[in-house]
Amino acid sequence: QVQLVESGGGLVQAGGSLRLSCAASLASGSIFSINAMGWYRQAPGKQRELVAVFIIGGSTRYADSVKGRFTISRDNAKNTVYLQMNSLKPEDTAVYYCNSDLVSGSYRTVYWGQGTQVTVSS
Repeated sequence: QVQLVESGGGLVQAGGSLRLSCAASLASGSIFSINAMGWYRQAPGKQRELVAVFIIGGSTRYADSVKGRFTISRDNAKNTVYLQMNSLKPEDTAVYYCNSDLVSGSYRTVYWGQGTQVTVSS
């Protein structure tokens, strides 16, 4: 129903910045619409955790560990969500996954991107 294309990952020193992007493309004729988009991350040996979400309508939520450093935003015309990451720390190193929450009436489903690696050096 939807294709998520992520980009923007890379290697950066502590204190630096990166901007991730996730472009969502709905299948032609899809009955679903995007309710929310967000970013998760997973470090080696750890479970995937929520980083930030953008609820269509304008509200946002952040993990406590990234509040004040990360900002999620959306370009409505392009169906693209961005994650601006500032003051990066080594503990931010992980694979970052884009997430799309789709709805159609009372139905709800979730799709994931393939992930992009973010590495923060000391």
